[in-house]
Amino acid sequence: MPDQTNPRDIVELLLTAQIYNQSEVLTENDLPVNIRKHYWNREKKQVNRPISVRVEDVAELYGIEDVMQEIGSLPFIEFEKFGAELRFTVFDLAKRWFTKQEGAIDRIRANPTLASFYENDGVDVSYAEATLEAQPKERDREYLASLAAEIAASDEDVDLLTLVHLVAPEDVRQRIDKLVLTRDQVDKIEKIVQAIKHREYLRDIGLCEIGKMLFVGLPGTGKTSIARALSEKLNSPLVEVRLSMITSQYLGETSKNIDKVFELAKRLSPCILFIDEFDFIAKTRVSDEHAAVKRAVNTLLKAIDEISLIDDGVLLIAATNHPNLLDRAAWRRFDEIVDFPLPDARMRKDILDIILSKVDGDFDAQEIALLADGFTGSDLRMVVREAVLHALTEDRMAITQADLTDAVDEFSIRVGLMMKEYTLT
Repeated sequence: MPDQTNPRDIVELLLTAQIYNQSEVLTENDLPVNIRKHYWNREKKQVNRPISVRVEDVAELYGIEDVMQEIGSLPFIEFEKFGAELRFTVFDLAKRWFTKQEGAIDRIRANPTLASFYENDGVDVSYAEATLEAQPKERDREYLASLAAEIAASDEDVDLLTLVHLVAPEDVRQRIDKLVLTRDQVDKIEKIVQAIKHREYLRDIGLCEIGKMLFVGLPGTGKTSIARALSEKLNSPLVEVRLSMITSQYLGETSKNIDKVFELAKRLSPCILFIDEFDFIAKTRVSDEHAAVKRAVNTLLKAIDEISLIDDGVLLIAATNHPNLLDRAAWRRFDEIVDFPLPDARMRKDILDIILSKVDGDFDAQEIALLADGFTGSDLRMVVREAVLHALTEDRMAITQADLTDAVDEFSIRVGLMMKEYTLT
Protein backbone atom coordinates (compact mmCIF):
# COMPACT_ATOMS: atom_id res chain seq x y z
CA MET A 1 0.00 0.00 0.00
CA PRO A 2 1.55 3.35 -1.02
CA ASP A 3 2.03 6.22 1.40
CA GLN A 4 -1.29 8.07 1.30
CA THR A 5 0.28 11.35 2.41
CA ASN A 6 2.13 11.60 -0.92
CA PRO A 7 0.06 11.71 -4.13
CA ARG A 8 3.04 11.01 -6.40
CA ASP A 9 1.41 7.76 -7.59
CA ILE A 10 -1.54 9.73 -8.94
CA VAL A 11 0.72 12.28 -10.61
CA GLU A 12 2.83 9.52 -12.17
CA LEU A 13 -0.32 7.86 -13.54
CA LEU A 14 -1.59 11.13 -15.01
CA LEU A 15 1.81 11.95 -16.52
CA THR A 16 2.08 8.47 -18.00
CA ALA A 17 -1.43 8.63 -19.45
CA GLN A 18 -0.98 12.05 -21.05
CA ILE A 19 2.45 11.30 -22.53
CA TYR A 20 1.28 7.90 -23.81
CA ASN A 21 -1.87 9.38 -25.33
CA GLN A 22 0.08 12.03 -27.22
CA SER A 23 2.68 9.66 -28.67
CA GLU A 24 2.10 7.34 -31.61
CA VAL A 25 5.49 5.71 -31.10
CA LEU A 26 5.03 4.39 -27.58
CA THR A 27 3.53 0.91 -27.20
CA GLU A 28 2.05 -1.16 -24.38
CA ASN A 29 5.56 -2.37 -23.55
CA ASP A 30 6.44 1.20 -22.57
CA LEU A 31 3.83 1.24 -19.82
CA PRO A 32 4.54 0.12 -16.24
CA VAL A 33 3.15 -3.35 -15.63
CA ASN A 34 0.46 -2.29 -13.16
CA ILE A 35 -0.86 0.42 -15.47
CA ARG A 36 -0.77 -1.84 -18.53
CA LYS A 37 -2.62 -4.61 -16.71
CA HIS A 38 -5.27 -2.22 -15.41
CA TYR A 39 -6.07 -0.74 -18.82
CA TRP A 40 -5.58 -3.91 -20.87
CA ASN A 41 -8.33 -4.57 -23.41
CA ARG A 42 -8.68 -8.34 -23.59
CA GLU A 43 -10.66 -8.40 -26.83
CA LYS A 44 -8.35 -6.07 -28.75
CA LYS A 45 -5.13 -7.34 -27.10
CA GLN A 46 -3.94 -3.81 -26.43
CA VAL A 47 -4.21 -0.74 -24.23
CA ASN A 48 -6.65 1.59 -25.92
CA ARG A 49 -5.89 5.24 -26.47
CA PRO A 50 -6.76 7.58 -24.94
CA ILE A 51 -6.11 6.37 -21.40
CA SER A 52 -8.59 8.10 -19.11
CA VAL A 53 -7.78 8.42 -15.43
CA ARG A 54 -10.88 8.17 -13.29
CA VAL A 55 -11.20 8.21 -9.54
CA GLU A 56 -12.02 4.50 -9.53
CA ASP A 57 -8.87 3.77 -11.58
CA VAL A 58 -6.71 5.44 -8.95
CA ALA A 59 -8.51 3.68 -6.13
CA GLU A 60 -8.10 0.26 -7.76
CA LEU A 61 -4.48 0.76 -8.82
CA TYR A 62 -3.14 2.18 -5.57
CA GLY A 63 -5.69 1.33 -2.90
CA ILE A 64 -6.31 4.99 -2.09
CA GLU A 65 -9.68 5.37 -0.39
CA ASP A 66 -10.10 9.15 -0.56
CA VAL A 67 -8.62 10.19 -3.90
CA MET A 68 -9.99 13.72 -3.73
CA GLN A 69 -8.30 14.33 -0.41
CA GLU A 70 -5.01 13.08 -1.83
CA ILE A 71 -5.06 15.58 -4.70
CA GLY A 72 -6.53 18.43 -2.68
CA SER A 73 -3.16 20.10 -2.11
CA LEU A 74 -2.14 19.99 -5.77
CA PRO A 75 -3.32 23.02 -7.76
CA PHE A 76 -2.39 21.46 -11.11
CA ILE A 77 -4.95 18.61 -10.93
CA GLU A 78 -8.66 19.07 -11.49
CA PHE A 79 -11.62 16.74 -11.24
CA GLU A 80 -13.93 16.84 -14.23
CA LYS A 81 -17.29 15.88 -12.74
CA PHE A 82 -19.13 14.99 -15.94
CA GLY A 83 -16.68 12.27 -16.90
CA ALA A 84 -15.45 11.65 -13.36
CA GLU A 85 -11.92 12.11 -14.72
CA LEU A 86 -8.76 13.55 -13.24
CA ARG A 87 -6.61 15.74 -15.46
CA PHE A 88 -3.86 18.33 -15.31
CA THR A 89 -4.63 22.02 -15.43
CA VAL A 90 -0.94 22.94 -15.91
CA PHE A 91 1.17 20.11 -17.31
CA ASP A 92 4.51 21.93 -16.92
CA LEU A 93 3.87 22.48 -13.23
CA ALA A 94 2.99 18.80 -12.77
CA LYS A 95 6.09 17.51 -14.56
CA ARG A 96 8.38 19.73 -12.45
CA TRP A 97 6.60 18.82 -9.21
CA PHE A 98 7.06 15.11 -9.91
CA THR A 99 10.83 15.34 -10.44
CA LYS A 100 11.22 16.95 -7.00
CA GLN A 101 9.60 14.04 -5.16
CA GLU A 102 11.63 11.46 -3.28
CA GLY A 103 12.59 8.55 -5.53
CA ALA A 104 11.28 10.31 -8.65
CA ILE A 105 14.33 9.59 -10.82
CA ASP A 106 14.18 5.88 -10.00
CA ARG A 107 10.48 5.86 -10.87
CA ILE A 108 11.16 7.56 -14.20
CA ARG A 109 13.92 5.08 -15.02
CA ALA A 110 11.48 2.24 -14.33
CA ASN A 111 8.78 3.80 -16.54
CA PRO A 112 9.74 3.89 -20.25
CA THR A 113 6.88 6.25 -21.08
CA LEU A 114 8.13 8.84 -18.60
CA ALA A 115 11.76 8.19 -19.54
CA SER A 116 10.98 8.92 -23.20
CA PHE A 117 9.66 12.35 -22.19
CA TYR A 118 12.08 13.36 -19.44
CA GLU A 119 15.13 12.30 -21.46
CA ASN A 120 14.27 15.10 -23.88
CA ASP A 121 13.51 17.45 -21.01
CA GLY A 122 17.03 17.55 -19.61
CA VAL A 123 16.66 14.89 -16.91
CA ASP A 124 19.46 12.33 -16.54
CA VAL A 125 17.45 9.30 -17.66
CA SER A 126 17.55 7.05 -20.73
CA TYR A 127 14.55 5.69 -22.58
CA ALA A 128 16.69 2.93 -24.12
CA GLU A 129 17.87 1.77 -20.70
CA ALA A 130 14.34 1.94 -19.30
CA THR A 131 13.02 -0.32 -22.06
CA LEU A 132 15.74 -2.88 -21.34
CA GLU A 133 14.51 -3.21 -17.76
CA ALA A 134 10.80 -3.11 -18.58
CA GLN A 135 8.61 -6.20 -18.47
CA PRO A 136 7.11 -6.82 -21.94
CA LYS A 137 3.42 -7.53 -22.36
CA GLU A 138 4.21 -11.08 -23.45
CA ARG A 139 5.02 -11.89 -19.80
CA ASP A 140 1.56 -10.91 -18.59
CA ARG A 141 -1.12 -13.47 -17.88
CA GLU A 142 -3.60 -10.95 -19.30
CA TYR A 143 -1.84 -11.08 -22.67
CA LEU A 144 -1.91 -14.89 -22.74
CA ALA A 145 -5.57 -14.84 -21.70
CA SER A 146 -6.32 -12.56 -24.65
CA LEU A 147 -4.65 -14.94 -27.08
CA ALA A 148 -6.46 -17.92 -25.59
CA ALA A 149 -9.81 -16.13 -25.72
CA GLU A 150 -9.26 -15.19 -29.35
CA ILE A 151 -8.46 -18.79 -30.25
CA ALA A 152 -11.43 -20.12 -28.29
CA ALA A 153 -13.78 -17.65 -29.98
CA SER A 154 -12.55 -18.31 -33.50
CA ASP A 155 -12.03 -22.06 -33.39
CA GLU A 156 -14.84 -24.48 -34.12
CA ASP A 157 -13.15 -27.05 -31.91
CA VAL A 158 -13.93 -25.69 -28.45
CA ASP A 159 -11.81 -28.43 -26.85
CA LEU A 160 -8.57 -27.21 -28.42
CA LEU A 161 -7.36 -25.40 -25.30
CA THR A 162 -8.20 -28.35 -23.06
CA LEU A 163 -5.38 -30.36 -24.64
CA VAL A 164 -2.68 -28.16 -23.12
CA HIS A 165 -1.74 -26.26 -20.00
CA LEU A 166 -0.86 -22.62 -20.72
CA VAL A 167 1.52 -20.79 -18.39
CA ALA A 168 2.33 -17.08 -18.59
CA PRO A 169 5.99 -16.20 -17.96
CA GLU A 170 5.10 -14.02 -14.97
CA ASP A 171 3.51 -17.05 -13.28
CA VAL A 172 6.67 -19.16 -13.53
CA ARG A 173 8.43 -19.52 -10.19
CA GLN A 174 11.60 -21.06 -11.53
CA ARG A 175 14.52 -18.83 -12.54
CA ILE A 176 17.46 -20.02 -14.60
CA ASP A 177 19.92 -18.31 -12.27
CA LYS A 178 18.36 -20.13 -9.29
CA LEU A 179 18.76 -23.59 -10.81
CA VAL A 180 21.86 -25.75 -10.48
CA LEU A 181 22.86 -26.73 -14.02
CA THR A 182 25.63 -28.73 -15.62
CA ARG A 183 28.08 -27.00 -17.93
CA ASP A 184 26.52 -28.78 -20.90
CA GLN A 185 23.05 -27.55 -19.94
CA VAL A 186 24.27 -23.97 -19.56
CA ASP A 187 26.00 -24.04 -22.95
CA LYS A 188 23.00 -25.44 -24.80
CA ILE A 189 20.59 -23.01 -23.18
CA GLU A 190 22.85 -20.12 -24.18
CA LYS A 191 22.82 -21.37 -27.79
CA ILE A 192 19.03 -21.20 -27.81
CA VAL A 193 19.00 -17.74 -26.24
CA GLN A 194 21.35 -16.48 -28.94
CA ALA A 195 19.36 -18.20 -31.69
CA ILE A 196 16.20 -16.40 -30.57
CA LYS A 197 18.07 -13.11 -30.33
CA HIS A 198 19.35 -13.52 -33.90
CA ARG A 199 16.34 -15.16 -35.58
CA GLU A 200 16.37 -12.80 -38.55
CA TYR A 201 20.05 -13.42 -39.22
CA LEU A 202 19.63 -17.20 -39.04
CA ARG A 203 16.65 -17.02 -41.40
CA ASP A 204 18.62 -14.88 -43.84
CA ILE A 205 21.47 -17.41 -44.03
CA GLY A 206 19.07 -20.35 -44.28
CA LEU A 207 19.67 -21.98 -40.88
CA CYS A 208 16.12 -22.77 -39.83
CA GLU A 209 16.51 -26.25 -38.33
CA ILE A 210 17.28 -24.87 -34.89
CA GLY A 211 15.35 -24.91 -31.65
CA LYS A 212 14.26 -28.52 -31.18
CA MET A 213 15.58 -29.85 -27.88
CA LEU A 214 15.24 -33.27 -26.30
CA PHE A 215 15.64 -33.39 -22.51
CA VAL A 216 16.75 -36.82 -21.30
CA GLY A 217 16.96 -37.89 -17.68
CA LEU A 218 15.38 -39.52 -14.65
CA PRO A 219 12.30 -37.98 -13.02
CA GLY A 220 13.18 -35.12 -10.68
CA THR A 221 16.41 -34.11 -12.42
CA GLY A 222 15.07 -30.74 -13.56
CA LYS A 223 13.68 -31.20 -17.07
CA THR A 224 10.36 -29.49 -16.39
CA SER A 225 11.97 -26.85 -14.17
CA ILE A 226 14.36 -25.75 -16.91
CA ALA A 227 11.58 -25.66 -19.52
CA ARG A 228 9.55 -23.38 -17.26
CA ALA A 229 12.57 -21.26 -16.33
CA LEU A 230 13.26 -20.74 -20.03
CA SER A 231 9.70 -19.45 -20.40
CA GLU A 232 10.43 -16.85 -17.73
CA LYS A 233 13.83 -15.93 -19.16
CA LEU A 234 12.64 -15.64 -22.76
CA ASN A 235 9.33 -13.93 -21.89
CA SER A 236 7.53 -16.61 -23.89
CA PRO A 237 4.33 -18.40 -22.84
CA LEU A 238 4.72 -22.09 -22.05
CA VAL A 239 2.43 -24.51 -23.86
CA GLU A 240 2.73 -27.64 -21.76
CA VAL A 241 1.35 -30.97 -22.91
CA ARG A 242 1.68 -34.55 -21.78
CA LEU A 243 1.34 -36.96 -24.65
CA SER A 244 -0.52 -39.41 -22.41
CA MET A 245 -3.24 -36.77 -22.01
CA ILE A 246 -3.91 -36.30 -25.72
CA THR A 247 -4.17 -39.95 -26.65
CA SER A 248 -7.64 -41.16 -27.47
CA GLN A 249 -9.40 -44.48 -27.51
CA TYR A 250 -11.00 -43.51 -30.81
CA LEU A 251 -9.20 -44.35 -34.02
CA GLY A 252 -7.48 -41.37 -35.57
CA GLU A 253 -8.23 -38.97 -32.71
CA THR A 254 -4.72 -39.11 -31.25
CA SER A 255 -3.20 -38.01 -34.56
CA LYS A 256 -5.74 -35.19 -34.82
CA ASN A 257 -4.93 -34.05 -31.28
CA ILE A 258 -1.21 -33.97 -32.05
CA ASP A 259 -1.85 -31.77 -35.08
CA LYS A 260 -4.06 -29.48 -32.98
CA VAL A 261 -1.39 -29.02 -30.31
CA PHE A 262 1.29 -28.03 -32.81
CA GLU A 263 -1.10 -25.69 -34.62
CA LEU A 264 -2.04 -24.09 -31.31
CA ALA A 265 1.64 -23.48 -30.52
CA LYS A 266 2.09 -21.68 -33.84
CA ARG A 267 -0.92 -19.49 -33.11
CA LEU A 268 0.47 -18.60 -29.68
CA SER A 269 3.90 -17.77 -31.11
CA PRO A 270 6.37 -16.77 -29.83
CA CYS A 271 6.12 -19.53 -27.26
CA ILE A 272 7.70 -22.68 -25.89
CA LEU A 273 6.00 -25.98 -26.69
CA PHE A 274 6.97 -28.40 -23.94
CA ILE A 275 6.06 -32.02 -24.61
CA ASP A 276 6.40 -34.19 -21.54
CA GLU A 277 6.27 -37.99 -21.61
CA PHE A 278 7.58 -37.84 -25.17
CA ASP A 279 8.23 -41.57 -25.16
CA PHE A 280 4.52 -42.28 -24.62
CA ILE A 281 3.90 -42.02 -28.36
CA ALA A 282 7.33 -41.67 -29.97
CA LYS A 283 8.40 -45.12 -28.84
CA THR A 284 10.11 -47.68 -31.03
CA ARG A 285 7.67 -49.05 -33.55
CA VAL A 286 7.08 -52.78 -33.78
CA SER A 287 5.61 -54.74 -36.63
CA ASP A 288 2.52 -56.01 -34.82
CA GLU A 289 1.26 -52.78 -33.30
CA HIS A 290 -2.02 -51.23 -34.37
CA ALA A 291 -2.02 -49.05 -37.48
CA ALA A 292 -3.47 -46.15 -35.47
CA VAL A 293 -0.45 -46.21 -33.16
CA LYS A 294 1.95 -46.14 -36.09
CA ARG A 295 -0.06 -43.29 -37.59
CA ALA A 296 0.20 -41.33 -34.33
CA VAL A 297 3.98 -41.75 -34.28
CA ASN A 298 4.27 -40.65 -37.90
CA THR A 299 2.00 -37.66 -37.24
CA LEU A 300 4.15 -36.60 -34.29
CA LEU A 301 7.39 -36.87 -36.25
CA LYS A 302 5.90 -34.97 -39.18
CA ALA A 303 4.65 -32.22 -36.87
CA ILE A 304 8.14 -31.86 -35.38
CA ASP A 305 9.59 -31.57 -38.88
CA GLU A 306 7.14 -28.82 -39.81
CA ILE A 307 7.63 -26.54 -36.81
CA SER A 308 10.53 -24.13 -36.54
CA LEU A 309 11.90 -21.71 -33.98
CA ILE A 310 13.26 -19.51 -36.75
CA ASP A 311 10.18 -19.49 -39.02
CA ASP A 312 7.37 -20.03 -36.52
CA GLY A 313 8.79 -18.63 -33.29
CA VAL A 314 8.15 -21.89 -31.43
CA LEU A 315 10.88 -23.41 -29.29
CA LEU A 316 10.17 -27.14 -29.06
CA ILE A 317 11.28 -29.00 -25.96
CA ALA A 318 10.47 -32.68 -25.53
CA ALA A 319 11.26 -34.59 -22.35
CA THR A 320 11.64 -38.30 -21.71
CA ASN A 321 12.43 -40.44 -18.69
CA HIS A 322 12.93 -43.49 -20.93
CA PRO A 323 15.28 -42.63 -23.81
CA ASN A 324 15.78 -46.33 -24.56
CA LEU A 325 12.14 -46.53 -25.66
CA LEU A 326 12.38 -43.80 -28.29
CA ASP A 327 12.14 -44.57 -31.97
CA ARG A 328 15.42 -43.88 -33.79
CA ALA A 329 13.61 -41.57 -36.15
CA ALA A 330 12.54 -39.47 -33.16
CA TRP A 331 16.13 -38.88 -32.06
CA ARG A 332 17.03 -37.48 -35.48
CA ARG A 333 14.39 -34.74 -35.22
CA PHE A 334 16.27 -32.87 -32.48
CA ASP A 335 19.24 -30.60 -33.01
CA GLU A 336 20.09 -30.56 -29.29
CA ILE A 337 20.06 -33.50 -26.89
CA VAL A 338 20.35 -32.27 -23.30
CA ASP A 339 21.36 -34.80 -20.67
CA PHE A 340 19.99 -34.51 -17.13
CA PRO A 341 22.25 -36.70 -15.00
CA LEU A 342 21.87 -37.33 -11.31
CA PRO A 343 23.57 -34.45 -9.48
CA ASP A 344 27.01 -35.15 -8.08
CA ALA A 345 28.02 -34.19 -4.53
CA ARG A 346 28.94 -30.62 -5.50
CA MET A 347 25.66 -30.08 -7.32
CA ARG A 348 23.70 -31.61 -4.44
CA LYS A 349 25.40 -29.17 -2.07
CA ASP A 350 24.52 -26.24 -4.34
CA ILE A 351 20.92 -27.42 -4.62
CA LEU A 352 20.62 -27.76 -0.85
CA ASP A 353 22.09 -24.29 -0.34
CA ILE A 354 19.31 -22.85 -2.52
CA ILE A 355 16.51 -24.87 -0.90
CA LEU A 356 17.74 -24.12 2.62
CA SER A 357 18.50 -20.44 2.01
CA LYS A 358 15.41 -19.30 3.94
CA VAL A 359 15.31 -22.11 6.50
CA ASP A 360 16.52 -21.43 10.03
CA GLY A 361 18.52 -24.02 11.91
CA ASP A 362 21.88 -25.54 12.73
CA PHE A 363 22.88 -27.93 9.96
CA ASP A 364 25.70 -28.88 7.60
CA ALA A 365 24.51 -28.95 3.98
CA GLN A 366 27.79 -30.47 2.82
CA GLU A 367 27.33 -33.52 5.03
CA ILE A 368 23.74 -33.97 3.86
CA ALA A 369 24.89 -33.72 0.24
CA LEU A 370 27.37 -36.54 0.80
CA LEU A 371 24.75 -38.70 2.52
CA ALA A 372 22.21 -38.14 -0.27
CA ASP A 373 24.11 -39.99 -2.99
CA GLY A 374 21.78 -40.85 -5.86
CA PHE A 375 19.19 -38.24 -4.90
CA THR A 376 17.71 -35.91 -7.51
CA GLY A 377 17.03 -32.23 -6.97
CA SER A 378 13.37 -33.09 -6.42
CA ASP A 379 14.35 -35.70 -3.81
CA LEU A 380 16.44 -33.13 -1.95
CA ARG A 381 13.53 -30.71 -1.85
CA MET A 382 11.36 -33.45 -0.35
CA VAL A 383 14.06 -34.18 2.23
CA VAL A 384 14.04 -30.55 3.34
CA ARG A 385 10.25 -30.50 3.35
CA GLU A 386 10.14 -33.58 5.57
CA ALA A 387 12.72 -32.09 7.94
CA VAL A 388 10.80 -28.82 8.24
CA LEU A 389 7.46 -30.57 8.80
CA HIS A 390 9.01 -32.82 11.44
CA ALA A 391 10.36 -29.77 13.25
CA LEU A 392 6.93 -28.14 13.16
CA THR A 393 5.36 -31.20 14.81
CA GLU A 394 7.69 -30.46 17.73
CA ASP A 395 6.79 -26.76 17.74
CA ARG A 396 10.15 -25.80 16.24
CA MET A 397 10.68 -23.35 13.38
CA ALA A 398 14.36 -24.21 13.10
CA ILE A 399 15.64 -27.55 11.86
CA THR A 400 18.57 -29.59 13.08
CA GLN A 401 21.10 -31.82 11.39
CA ALA A 402 19.25 -34.80 12.84
CA ASP A 403 16.02 -33.68 11.13
CA LEU A 404 17.80 -33.71 7.79
CA THR A 405 19.71 -36.96 8.27
CA ASP A 406 16.54 -38.75 9.41
CA ALA A 407 14.76 -37.48 6.30
CA VAL A 408 17.62 -38.69 4.10
CA ASP A 409 17.44 -42.14 5.71
CA GLU A 410 13.70 -42.30 5.10
CA PHE A 411 13.95 -41.26 1.47
CA SER A 412 16.93 -43.52 0.74
CA ILE A 413 14.58 -46.50 0.59
CA ARG A 414 12.34 -44.71 -1.87
CA VAL A 415 15.27 -43.58 -4.01
CA GLY A 416 16.64 -47.11 -4.09
CA LEU A 417 13.34 -48.51 -5.33
CA MET A 418 13.10 -45.86 -8.03
CA MET A 419 16.63 -46.53 -9.25
CA LYS A 420 15.87 -50.25 -9.38
CA GLU A 421 12.78 -49.57 -11.49
CA TYR A 422 14.64 -47.42 -14.01
CA THR A 423 17.55 -49.84 -14.17
CA LEU A 424 15.16 -52.63 -15.10
CA THR A 425 13.48 -50.54 -17.80
